[in-house]
Amino acid sequence: MIDHNTDTTLNINIDSLDASFLNDLKKQFGSVNLEIHIQKRPDNWLIEEDFWKIIDLLDWSKSGDSRSIIQPAVQKLAEMPIANIHQFQDILSEKLWLLDTQIYAQVFIDIHPKGRLSVDDFLYARCAVIAEGKAYFEEILQHPEKMPQDIIFEPLLNIASAAYTLKTKKEFIHTPKYNYETYSNEKGWA
Repeated sequence: MIDHNTDTTLNINIDSLDASFLNDLKKQFGSVNLEIHIQKRPDNWLIEEDFWKIIDLLDWSKSGDSRSIIQPAVQKLAEMPIANIHQFQDILSEKLWLLDTQIYAQVFIDIHPKGRLSVDDFLYARCAVIAEGKAYFEEILQHPEKMPQDIIFEPLLNIASAAYTLKTKKEFIHTPKYNYETYSNEKGWA
């Protein structure tokens, strides 16, 4: 008996992709998620170093106006290939996921009168750690007790979608490589 619920792997050269092939896939598989694994990395591929350079473009002189703070990063990312926008979001998701553990959340749990954790505030605090740049992120990774409890930066989550919309005039639809919602890093909460 064939199990139709297992993953299907297709190995195809990109030159063979055309509209009829994609339409056949849509007919056969419907609205499933498609993961594309590229076996060779192009020269203009966004890597972690590029991610941090984009983060460094955040304009903190525009304090109080979150759109203006992220605008230089949005603009730079929108100038890159669309694949880089997706890669940026995947790298961001990984960084957020790495901080999604009880050891980093403990500072929030300790200050709450009933020992509770606001899942949103913890996510936005993790965003703030990343928004402060690579050195600060790495310091927090090494010293969880320094996790800030008084800063948040939710707009970090909007950089990729704003860049994509600026570039394509379309809505950004992307499932990140890592689920960064609070409690998603199961090993970090075990």
